[in-house]
Formats: sequence, C-alpha cells, structure tokens
Amino acid sequence: MNIAARVPGISAFMRCRNGADFVEATIRSHLEYYDELVVVYNQCTDDTPNILARLVAEFGPKMRVFHYTDRVQPLGSAAHANTPGDSPESMVNYSNFALAQTRFQVVVKLDDDHLAIPREVEKMVNAFRNGQVDMRFQHCFSGFNIARAKDGTLGIPAFDPVVGGGDHGYFVASEDTRFYYDKRFERFGRGEMRRRFAGFFYWHLKYLKQGQGFVNYELNANPTSRYARKKQQFDHSSLLDLPQTCRDLSPGIGAQLKAALAEKFALKFARDKAALNMFEDMTLIEALDQLSPGWTEVPRLGTFVQV
Repeated sequence: MNIAARVPGISAFMRCRNGADFVEATIRSHLEYYDELVVVYNQCTDDTPNILARLVAEFGPKMRVFHYTDRVQPLGSAAHANTPGDSPESMVNYSNFALAQTRFQVVVKLDDDHLAIPREVEKMVNAFRNGQVDMRFQHCFSGFNIARAKDGTLGIPAFDPVVGGGDHGYFVASEDTRFYYDKRFERFGRGEMRRRFAGFFYWHLKYLKQGQGFVNYELNANPTSRYARKKQQFDHSSLLDLPQTCRDLSPGIGAQLKAALAEKFALKFARDKAALNMFEDMTLIEALDQLSPGWTEVPRLGTFVQV
C-alpha cells in the first residue's frame, strides 16, 4: 500500500471485466472529481481494452490503466471459496492489486456500471478537500438499481432496489484498509474505522448490461452459485417507479430500534431514510433528467436495446 508515499488528494479505482457497456459512461461521469482514476481490467472478451486505451489517450495521466493477467475465479463459485485470498486467482488478490495502484491518501472504489449523480459526488469530494469530513469514518454511498422491462420501460427491480450497504465508500488509506478472504466474496477490512452513510451518489446499471450483469459469474459452469438464484429472482421481479420504491424502503420504528444496536442496521436505516427524502417526489425519468443530465446519450440506458 506504500502509505508513507501517498500524497494529499483522492484516488478512485475500479476493477473491470467485460465492462464495455458502461465503463465509458462511468469514467466520464466521475473522472473530473478525482485526482486519478485507476482501472484494472481482467479477462475481458469484449471491447473493454480498446475503450480504455482510447480514453487514456483522451484524458492522459489522470486515468491510469493496468491489465491483471491471471485467471480470477468468479464470486459465488466453489473455486472462489476454495482459493486462498493471496492466490493470484483470488478476487481478493485482484482487488488488493487494484487498490495498491492508487497514489493518494483518500480512496474510493467504483464499479464499471456506476453512472454518477454529479452534484452529490462533487459535494462529497469538496468536503474532503476542505477538511469538512471526519476522517475516522468510511463515508459510504449507495445507488438505485435500474432495469428495463420488455416493453422498454425503465424501472427499479422490486426484489433488489438498492445497492450499497457499506461496501462502497471514501476512506483514508492505511495498512488496515485492504481486502480479505471470505468464502462468499472479497471482504473489505477497515481496521478500527467505522462507517457512516453519506448519500446516493450514482445509478447502478448492472441489470442493463448484456446478460443482465450475470455474465462474469459464469453460471453455466457454476449452476449452484448464489448468483444463479439471484438471476432467477431478477427474471421474475416486477419493476417499480422511484416514488413507490422509496415508500417501500421507508424505515419504520422497528428499523429505527435496530439501528441503535449495530452499525450495519444504522447504515441501512440512514440509507433508506435518505432515499425517501431525496427521491420520493420524482419519477425515475425525472430524477435522471435532474440529477444525471446527459443520461439519454448513454447506450443501453438512454436507448432501448433488447437485453
């Protein structure tokens, strides 16, 4: 991690496998807010490497791209569960490699299907730069999942409306901030750092990808993966508009009581309350128009493509 060599500023990093659908929109909507954006791609069979090369030529050294060449076992597979975290084939090792390429003191992880809500990202970044945040916390953020019905209508999947329960956030890099093995996934370790919810910073476009975002789990070879079950849920899920989703998320007294018991419940309570406050009076299209101008120019989001 080379903590001593890090300089003031904010690094964003992302891992990318077969991200051609949205990696360009993700980069363009985020890059201006950070001192660098590190992209580490792996096992791509689509146009991702060419897209990244073109964007590096356009944006220069602020965007840094690396190729992680080892086979990485997919999350949800028995191979992942049986692969040690320090193996080059582990998602843990791949993730730590990506994190280690960052050079600034504050770090944030993005995925290749995050379309930014610019005003929220800008407020958070400015707060860090102006010393207005408590550096003892990881400042976590979330996003709504967007999917498309067969008739082309955009909506929020009822079974999985929100992503981000504390796994994405801004943090000060230290020797303790790294990924660790878990048989289910790569677990991010924060040391003594606690988590605090910061807001909704992006739209999650995974379910608009080719294959509805399940391609990288290699489900044909891993039919017992938990992501196979999740795909079945997605295939049978209804889509809701944003106001109904926010009302469904609205936390009650039970959620408030649980929030006092554990940090993960406090994060969820703050997240669901923030959704109601920020989005309740806007349809999804109105929210996209207002919060992410230019979204209609994003292929597969702003244009109807059968998925």
